[in-house]
Amino acid sequence: MRILLWGIIMACTTSVLAVERDYRFDGKISREILENYLSRAITMMAALHDEANADENIRMLKNTGAKFVGRAVFRWGGEGALEALLRKAEPLAKKVHRADPDIILQAAIFEIVTEQVNQIPIPKWVFAEFGLKPDRRNFRYEAMLYPDGHRQDHWSRGASVPDMSQLETRMWFVYVAARYINLGVEAIHFGQVAIMDDRDPGHRYWRDMMGRVRRYAALHARRHIVLCDAHVPSGGVVHDGKLMFDFHSFPLRIEEVPDKPHRGVLKMGYLDSIYGRSKGGITPSGWKCEHLPYIVELDNFESTGRGGQNIGGHWIWGWDEISWFAHQTEEYRNEWLRYAWKWVRRHDPNGYLQMPGCRGRYRANTPSKAAPGGFNQEKTIKDIWAHDE
Repeated sequence: MRILLWGIIMACTTSVLAVERDYRFDGKISREILENYLSRAITMMAALHDEANADENIRMLKNTGAKFVGRAVFRWGGEGALEALLRKAEPLAKKVHRADPDIILQAAIFEIVTEQVNQIPIPKWVFAEFGLKPDRRNFRYEAMLYPDGHRQDHWSRGASVPDMSQLETRMWFVYVAARYINLGVEAIHFGQVAIMDDRDPGHRYWRDMMGRVRRYAALHARRHIVLCDAHVPSGGVVHDGKLMFDFHSFPLRIEEVPDKPHRGVLKMGYLDSIYGRSKGGITPSGWKCEHLPYIVELDNFESTGRGGQNIGGHWIWGWDEISWFAHQTEEYRNEWLRYAWKWVRRHDPNGYLQMPGCRGRYRANTPSKAAPGGFNQEKTIKDIWAHDE
C-alpha cells in the first residue's frame, strides 16, 4: 500500500514539475527562458495607465499565469502628458512586481512624434550620451522629421513619422526608453521600424539608438536587460549575421471565410504574415538561431466604418483584428483562441499567440463586479496555458 501511494505521489510530482517553467535571467536571456515568457504573453494595453482597474488586472494576470505583459505603458503622440503618465505608472508597476516579481512589463515607443515633443526639456545626461555640449532647450519636433517632407503630417496635422537618421529622433527614443526602464519596464516594442528607416537602409542609425538603449538597460534595468521587438513585415532586421531584436512580433493577419460570415482562419503565406518567415542570426544575448522566436497578436489599427463586410486587405470582415474578435460571440471567441493557439504552434514552432487581455474596448476578464464589461475569455486563456506542454 505504501509503495502504491508513493508511486502516485511521485507521478503527480513529476507531472507538476514537467510543466513548471523557469523565468530566471539577468543581463542576458536564453532561448528557453525567452520562449517561456513568450508562451505566457498577454496584451494588457495601457495597464499602467489604469489605476481604477489595477487590482482586477493583477488578479487576472495571476489567475491566468501570465508572465509577459504587452504594451502596458506608452504614448501614441500626446507627448506633453508623458511626465504625468510616468508618475501614475511607477506605483502601478511596483504593485505588479510585488504581486509577481517574474513578470516582464512591456512599454512601447511607436512610429509617431507630434509637436508636443517641443514641451519636453532635454536632460543633461541625454546630451552627454550623444557626446554633445549641454544646452538648455527642449526637444525639437521639426528636427525629428524627414528633411524632404516625406511622411510629414502622416497621422494628422502636426503628427508625423520620425526619421531615425536624425540625431534628434535618436535622442528622443533613448530618452523615452530610459524613462520607461526606470519604471521597471524590461521590454520595449518599437512599432513599425520599416517606415522610420527610409533614409537608413543599412539600419546604421537604428543600431546606434538600440545600442544606447541596451547599454542603459545593462546599468539600470531590473535584471540588467531590456527585451526589444518591433513589427517586422520583412521577417526581421539582420546586419552582419546579428539580429537587431530579441524577438519579433506581428499582427495575426486573419483571412475571412467567404461563405461563413464573420468567421476567420489563419493561413501560411496570407498577405505579409510572419509564419515561417522570422529571420535568424545571432541574438543580442549571444545565441544563434535559424528563426528568431516571435509572437503574433490581435492588432488594432484604423477603423473602416464597414464592420461586418468582406472588404479584403488586412481587415477581417471590415474590422481591425481586435475589433473583429470583440464582435464575435463568447462561444466563438473561446473556440477561436484555442484554434489560433494550436494553429500557430503546429505550423511554426518559433511562434506564439499573444493572448488578448485588454485592448481597445475588449477585456478578457471574467465578468464580475470589478469587471462588469469583461468578455469572459480569462478561463479559456488559463486553460490553454495549463494544458500547454
